[in-house]
Amino acid sequence: MSDGTAVVVGASGALGSAIAERLTRAGLTVVAVARKPPDPTSGTVPCAADIGSDEAIPTIRDAVDALDRPVRVVVQAAGLPAAGPLPSIDPAALGSAVALKVGGMLRLVRAVEHRLQPGSRLVALGGHYGSEPSPHTCAAGVTNAALANLVRQLADHHGPDGVTAHLVAPGPADTDRLRRLSQARADERGVDVGVILDERRAESPLAALVTPAQVAWAVATLLDPEADALTGSTLALDVGARRGLF
Repeated sequence: MSDGTAVVVGASGALGSAIAERLTRAGLTVVAVARKPPDPTSGTVPCAADIGSDEAIPTIRDAVDALDRPVRVVVQAAGLPAAGPLPSIDPAALGSAVALKVGGMLRLVRAVEHRLQPGSRLVALGGHYGSEPSPHTCAAGVTNAALANLVRQLADHHGPDGVTAHLVAPGPADTDRLRRLSQARADERGVDVGVILDERRAESPLAALVTPAQVAWAVATLLDPEADALTGSTLALDVGARRGLF
């Protein structure tokens, strides 16, 4: 597993930073991509790039080429900006969200595909609402559903080369971002933010939120050779919140 490169987009966020740290512990050199990447003292290789722009492709490619190692895994973990619920969302915000998350995944793959090898992993971080639609999370639901479709296409396209593609779909994660969004919703309803967070926890039989460490564990597990069996599929990390059988 060592002597290879991992590229993590969104590495300055709660989930991305946890993933970068876990992959570093796994022995990989992590290229940490973000508009404001982490400090080099984090043990990663910082790469300043906006994955929502095509200019990110040569920037990431150059960072990877400078290491001159095979790319073992890439992770699209860029977060979406708040866009509002279905009744008030700007329709253009849907296109912007898809361009950032789905288009960003395609940009990431194009930046590194010349460094992929059999056993390399293409990983996108989606979300619970891609399969459990909610009008409160309109942009996230639409975008993550589209991301699942792209992952399936990537699996089909890169499979003959021994490269697999995966969607990791956490439920609501215990991060500062969730708390900010929950506070906004609490303000709209005139209730304490704790009420909103308790509602999110109540979606799970365990009354729990997903943690960044759990998401990072799942991504690192995909490095195992047995994870070939999961290519093209969605790995749900929703602590039992998903109600569909498939």
